[in-house]
Amino acid sequence: MIAKSLRDNRRAVAWWTVGLCAFLAIYMSVYGSVQQNPETYGPMAMNKFPGPLKDLMGGFEDFLSGAGYLQTVVYQLFVPMLFIVCATLLANRAIAQPEESGTLELVVTLPVDRRRLVMERWAALALSLLAVACVTLAAAWAISVAVDMGVPFDRLAAAHMGAFLLALLYGTVALTVGAATGRRMLASAVVGVWVVAGYVVVTIGRSVDAIAWLKWVSPFHYYAEGRPLYEGLPVGNYLVLLGATAVLALTAVLAFDRRDVGV
Repeated sequence: MIAKSLRDNRRAVAWWTVGLCAFLAIYMSVYGSVQQNPETYGPMAMNKFPGPLKDLMGGFEDFLSGAGYLQTVVYQLFVPMLFIVCATLLANRAIAQPEESGTLELVVTLPVDRRRLVMERWAALALSLLAVACVTLAAAWAISVAVDMGVPFDRLAAAHMGAFLLALLYGTVALTVGAATGRRMLASAVVGVWVVAGYVVVTIGRSVDAIAWLKWVSPFHYYAEGRPLYEGLPVGNYLVLLGATAVLALTAVLAFDRRDVGV
């Protein structure tokens, strides 16, 4: 079942990998120009941006160093969001999309344990996303060396691992909602709302005390709080993401096992 799911995902994985590599190449290759123009991209210039915009982009604290540029332009928003969209689409292909098309009904009539079915499709989701992460990490490292960003490989790998774990968590959210309801639009909507709310809480929420406490339920807090590009692998934060993912995967198994799929 895992092998079949991986085969079914191969084209989507290939296109997403190419797209993410192209994004990294475009945005990271600009760093040389940024570094050569401190009067345009230095701290004084960044202070001219409105406060809410600076909060949404992580504060614009450091734009000239390699780690600061990667954090602000690449890993603050765009790379995690692209990974999350990829994970959500792959997750919907696991349960909700086949159920809506009627093909899942044929699968569950076979002598296949439902719990095993969900776990194997979740494993295929994780492996597909891991393949995208590994190839794009190699591309990011090659580009960073080419443009002389000066970021050690372990720091870059730690940031990329965070994007993978964050996307895997949200992908598991989509899988869980799909397993519980059989509706991919609902699964995508739940992910979208949680992503937007979670990101706003950990960015704009820094300046708004009324919502600041909600950061503890935002996956983005555990993704970015450890500052992996500056300080290395934040083991504790990433373990929280893994633990939440495991709980959600178990919930998906239980929800699908007890639900009438229409057979």
